[in-house]
Amino acid sequence: MGASARSLAIGLMSGTSMDGIDAAMIRTDGLSAVEPVAAVSRSYDDMFRQKLRDAVGHRGSGADIARELTARHVEIVEELIASSGVARPDVEIVGFHGHTVFHDPDNGQTVQIGDGRMLAAEAGIDVVTDFRSNDVAAGGQGAPFAPLAHAVFAPDLRPVCFLNIGGGANLTWIGAAADPGRVDVFDHLCAFDTGPGGALVDDWTYRHTGQPYDKDGALAASGQVDADVLGRLLQNRYFDAPPPKSLDRDAFDISVVEGLSAADGAATLTAFTAETIARAACLLPAVPDVWLVTGGGRHNPLLMEMLGGKLDAAVKPTEAWGIDGDVLEAQAFAYLAVRSLRGLPLSGPTTTGVSEPTLGGRLFRAA
Repeated sequence: MGASARSLAIGLMSGTSMDGIDAAMIRTDGLSAVEPVAAVSRSYDDMFRQKLRDAVGHRGSGADIARELTARHVEIVEELIASSGVARPDVEIVGFHGHTVFHDPDNGQTVQIGDGRMLAAEAGIDVVTDFRSNDVAAGGQGAPFAPLAHAVFAPDLRPVCFLNIGGGANLTWIGAAADPGRVDVFDHLCAFDTGPGGALVDDWTYRHTGQPYDKDGALAASGQVDADVLGRLLQNRYFDAPPPKSLDRDAFDISVVEGLSAADGAATLTAFTAETIARAACLLPAVPDVWLVTGGGRHNPLLMEMLGGKLDAAVKPTEAWGIDGDVLEAQAFAYLAVRSLRGLPLSGPTTTGVSEPTLGGRLFRAA
């Protein structure tokens, strides 16, 4: 499809790390062409972050928190449009992920809070939301959902693996022929949640220091990994299960860490994330030439050093290939919103485990 068939789209992501909202504008045909246009990020204040913490784990949508979350998304859409210089009517669609508060695909449930109707009305732009429900209803895991976008952004170096380390961690392995413009694209992808990202050590750090996360891995770097505790954490059968597979943010019981000091607990939980990613590497179709790390985890020098020592390939932040790792997931949901509008599948057998490529998303008109 030519440039004339490309749409301006905005993607919005509120990740499991609960640090804030990323917003990105792209121009895309929903197939093999993506051009970044603009991006902004906004951190949550401490009070709202605590409200999100309280909402996580509950199946009910929570109307008040959903409205408050949506209002913050309206504000960042306004900020993004103002900073981009793009006229509002030129933006065709907003991809609104919402915030995941509960994820149990094995029992057919995934809950993302956020009011698509409210966002469309107040932003004055059509909105696609509820990306995951159709996949779960079709027997899929409902996650990860960014693999097709990763394939669009991936460098020519193949195979390559995108590793997204947010609150949880997930990967997308991309083979040589993985082109979202091809009908067989899912034959050349492999994606799944590897295990914890930063959520466990974030929660640990917050409980012991009052800080929302372990900045630069400093607390963990001051401690020692407890090999016995790490071994018990790794006994979870999830890590050896074949993909596709996905996890809830709070899937792991870390009570075995409770007796450790703040520093040793942070070190052990950071090592837990690195080791689970290394185990996930054994489940890939082939060893990637490079791991491109996106999400907040790439800012943690200790975690990146651990990964470099465990993975049999180069480990680099996505910026090494000119990809903004702070907003890649937001860009992904802009891309998926365009695919949803055009009746193109968002997930497939090798990314979420559905039996066939599956459509998704719910459209809310601005008018």
